[in-house]
Amino acid sequence: MSAHIIDGKAVAEEIRGEIKAKAQKLAARGVVPGLGVILVGFDPASVSYVTAKEKACAENGLASFERRLPAETSQEELLAIVREFNADSRVHGILVQLPLPKHIDERAVIATIAPEKDVDGFTPVNVGRMVLDEPCYLPCTPAGVIELIRRSGVPTNGARAVVVGRSNIVGKPLMNLLVRKSVNATVTVCHTGTKDLAAHVRDADIVIACAGKPGLVTADMLKPGACVIDVGVNRVEDPSAARGYRLRGDVDFEAASKVAGWITPVPGGVGPMTITMLLANTVDAASRISGIGI
Repeated sequence: MSAHIIDGKAVAEEIRGEIKAKAQKLAARGVVPGLGVILVGFDPASVSYVTAKEKACAENGLASFERRLPAETSQEELLAIVREFNADSRVHGILVQLPLPKHIDERAVIATIAPEKDVDGFTPVNVGRMVLDEPCYLPCTPAGVIELIRRSGVPTNGARAVVVGRSNIVGKPLMNLLVRKSVNATVTVCHTGTKDLAAHVRDADIVIACAGKPGLVTADMLKPGACVIDVGVNRVEDPSAARGYRLRGDVDFEAASKVAGWITPVPGGVGPMTITMLLANTVDAASRISGIGI
C-alpha cells in the first residue's frame, strides 16, 4: 500500500482563492479586512512567521497593521496596544504572536483581546463557544487539520480518531472539533500518562500527531489504510543540511506512508494551513463586524 499524500500547499491555495474572492466582495462594499499583528521581541522564528502572515495578507486582499516591540516592553504597554486595536475600526482581527517574554502574563494579554476580533480563537469566550459548538473563531491549526481531512475525502462519520498530544493550542481543540456532529468521530486523546500508546494508535482510523516529538508515531503502530495527520515540526540536527538541521514531524513519514491510506508530509502538510485559516477568520470577522454578508 502507498498512501495518498495530502498536499497542504495545494489545499491552502484553494482556500486562499476563496478568501481572496470574499475579501474583494467586502472591499467593493468599502470594507478592507484588517489584521492587527503584535510581535514582542525578535525571536527569529517568530519574526519569520509574522513576516509570512503580513505577506499573505497583502497577497490576498487584507490590510496588515503591525506593531513590533522590543523584548523589554512592559505588560501594560502591550495591553494598551491590544486595547488600541480593539477600538480601531480598521482592525477586524488581532494576533499577538506567541510565545511572549517571561515577564508578561500570556493569559492576561489573550483575555484582553476583544472576542469578536480574536481570530486565533484563544480567548476564554471563544474557547467556551467552541466547546459548546456555537459560532466562534476556531484555533487556526486545528481548523486547518479538519479542512485537510474534509477536503481530502477522508471518511469521518463513526471513525475512531486518536489525537496524540493535549496542548491548549492543538490537541484539546482538535478533540472538541472531531466530536462535533459535523465530523462525528469517536475520539481518544493520548498524552504522557497514556499506557501503551501503540495499542491506542493501532485502533485508529484517523491519527493526529501533535506531541512535538520527532518520529514518535511509527509504521508498526498504524492500522493499514488509516489517515495520518502530522502536526509536529521538529528541528533535527543534520550537518549535511545547509542550515545545519532538517525539519521532521512526529510521524516516521517514510515508513508510515507505506501503511497509511492518507498522510501529510512535513513540511508541506499542516503548516501552510495555519496562516490560511488565520486569513479566513479575519475575513469572517470583517464580515461579522461590518454586517456585510459574503
